[in-house]
Amino acid sequence: MSDLFTGGGAPAPESYNADQIEVLEGLEPVRRRPGMYIGGTDDRALHHLAAEIIDNAMDEAVAGHASRIEVHLHADGRLAVTDNGRGIPTDEHPRYPGKSALEVIFMMLHSGGKFSGKAYATSGGLHGVGVSVVNALSSELEVEVARAKTLYRQTFSRGEVTSPLTEVGAAPNRRGTKVTFLPDPDIFGEKARLKPARLYRLARSKAYLFGGVEIRWSCDPEIAEGDVPAEAVFQFPGGLADHLVELIGGRECATATPFAGRAEFPDEQGSVEWAIAWPLYGEGSTSWYCNTIPTPDGGTHETGLRAALTKGMRGFADLVGQKKGVQLTADDMVNGAEIMLSVFIRDPQFQSQTKDRLTSPEAARLVEAAVRDHFDHFLSDDMNRGRALMGFALERLDERLKRKAEKEVKRKTATSKKSLRLPGKLTDCTATGSDETELFIVEGDSAGGSAKQARNRKTQAILPIRGKILNVASSTQAKILANQEIADLIQAIGAGAGKSYDDDAVRYDRIIIMTDADVDGAHIATLLMTFFFQEMPGLVKGGRLYLAQPPLYRLAQGGKTAYARDDAHRLELMAGDFSGRGKVEVSRFKGLGEMSPGQLKETTMDPARRTLVRVTLPAAYEDRAPVNDLVDRLMGRNPEHRFNFIQDHARDLDEEAIDA
Repeated sequence: MSDLFTGGGAPAPESYNADQIEVLEGLEPVRRRPGMYIGGTDDRALHHLAAEIIDNAMDEAVAGHASRIEVHLHADGRLAVTDNGRGIPTDEHPRYPGKSALEVIFMMLHSGGKFSGKAYATSGGLHGVGVSVVNALSSELEVEVARAKTLYRQTFSRGEVTSPLTEVGAAPNRRGTKVTFLPDPDIFGEKARLKPARLYRLARSKAYLFGGVEIRWSCDPEIAEGDVPAEAVFQFPGGLADHLVELIGGRECATATPFAGRAEFPDEQGSVEWAIAWPLYGEGSTSWYCNTIPTPDGGTHETGLRAALTKGMRGFADLVGQKKGVQLTADDMVNGAEIMLSVFIRDPQFQSQTKDRLTSPEAARLVEAAVRDHFDHFLSDDMNRGRALMGFALERLDERLKRKAEKEVKRKTATSKKSLRLPGKLTDCTATGSDETELFIVEGDSAGGSAKQARNRKTQAILPIRGKILNVASSTQAKILANQEIADLIQAIGAGAGKSYDDDAVRYDRIIIMTDADVDGAHIATLLMTFFFQEMPGLVKGGRLYLAQPPLYRLAQGGKTAYARDDAHRLELMAGDFSGRGKVEVSRFKGLGEMSPGQLKETTMDPARRTLVRVTLPAAYEDRAPVNDLVDRLMGRNPEHRFNFIQDHARDLDEEAIDA
């Protein structure tokens, strides 16, 4: 029977008795398991101690009892945070005779004045563990309280009292609390130090979150570094809107004015403040706060904002008759945007003690209702502004749909023959590697049939296309993604397109455009080059795109035969190789389909006898602006650009060449 309880015959450990059961008292649990309270002992956790003390001072300011906070970092690593609020109570606690309320707050977990909501309507400290955790994890901590014109002081070390609360003297012109602490090297390591730059940014961000507070930053001169001054004063009456202006800088945005505002929740449930801009370039960022506490992982307040923006824009799109608006998602509204959101609510719930994510379910409903009304007015009060922002969102929609389609195409294409899904019209080569393999993009099924017979089956693949493909430079992303010819091209090459293009996944060493040697053929080749330039620029940059040079004429005289590329070449041959006696038979190929497989191989496909033109970009490839401009003028949506280009360059043509 004993085997059943001890795990299959192993003897029960005789030393496991009642005296092995530990009971951790006071702040010892914090020192034993700091990760449970501050998320670890790394640099982020170290600075969480500073945030806890500053947040307490901010709670006094938000409650209307403090107007100034001072943050000073000493050269020896001590941080001092001072406010001019009410001061921590110093009288005896009714439940703990002989101990002051101050000592109870710093020595006992889950103690404080923020549980009932009577002392603070909204606050960042909720669980009563903030300052007590800082005390437990500090090698030295000193508290000074100026209250009722009297100055008090008490000191602690590693969660233990080192001196009782002492009345230092009169303080007629001072009020508030000052906490000075030194993080314990036994917990965070001997080399761990609070960083001036990080604390400077923290102090500055707190000032943005509440316009009614002035925060004074300072540090000893010998530790001031980089852009961090030894002294600075932060006060921003405009709140988040001021911060947004600083973030945007000189960047052009979709709307000239940002979407910013503040609203009170009904029934005194709190308030929300927001500031949002949509820059046309550069990466965006998001900042979420609850009761001045940063929540980097967002949460329910973020959910409410995203819903308000999405529903508001869908409603505006319906108002102006834009049917695509129904497809808009929250990602289309927030991706690339600069967003700051700050809520103040009663009794917020967080995912953990480090408060990285807000989980209060009512926050989503409150934020959505408050912001949605203001956003509707923002869009409809200025219809041009609303349309501009709608256009910005629809561009994001097109990009999202394009990425989705590219992923689908890439999923269907693979280098393995077993899993590869290729277009049905593609006649692939037998070689599996990309070295010396070629893909001929051929105009029309007729030419495709001749090319299939003329090719080298081992290294040459044939993909026929029907007529003129879509002009990608003048088409929407939706049209591009829906075009079958383009989908076949992407699938055959196997490397994706756009942002998902992978040069290493290209299945062929060379991509060769083979079209008729006439105006229509040149137009098709131009459309294909535009596609590759826009959707697969790496292919062009790598020198893997070519134009085949099929002949336009066949010349025969007696037993002599030659092929001419164009009219000029024909005249050159007539004046040279065929200038002797005898009639010269000249036949003109109306297209590749009229050439026999033997002729096509001899003139255009045989590597030993053909001529290829490599398509390249300018040497300064990094500066694509001139090329982009030229492509836009010649292939873009505005026909006037093409007309002007023709007028500007018509005089450059050789009149004799035109006559020929």
